[in-house]
Amino acid sequence: MTSYAIVPFVTWLIAGSLKFMINSVHARRLAFGLIGYGGLPSNHSAIVSSMAALIAFREGMNTPAFGVAITLAFIVLLDANSLRRQVGKHAAAINAINAANGGESSLRERMGHTRVEIAAGILVGVCIGYLFR
Repeated sequence: MTSYAIVPFVTWLIAGSLKFMINSVHARRLAFGLIGYGGLPSNHSAIVSSMAALIAFREGMNTPAFGVAITLAFIVLLDANSLRRQVGKHAAAINAINAANGGESSLRERMGHTRVEIAAGILVGVCIGYLFR
């Protein structure tokens, strides 16, 4: 029973570590400044997918708990792909306007996720859910 509380935390650690390593390789330096929203894999997608997968593996897909978990997962996945990506695009536009007027670019532009980043998060989450089944 305790793994239901542990799985999201373990998933967050693993997905975050993977993201840090991938960002570091891509940037060719330790990417401490790139920690946060956005990137591969999506932490949010991994966390909600791990819980939905764990419930599916342990209790089955025809349970109220799985219905709630998959509903929450869809909300998080849609938010990561649409709303937060739009917020990032708006931040980039505002930063460009500020830079053109001699101001500083202070808004974080990397907010949402691409479909590949979300899919990678789902894959990580399902694998961790499977390992804890």
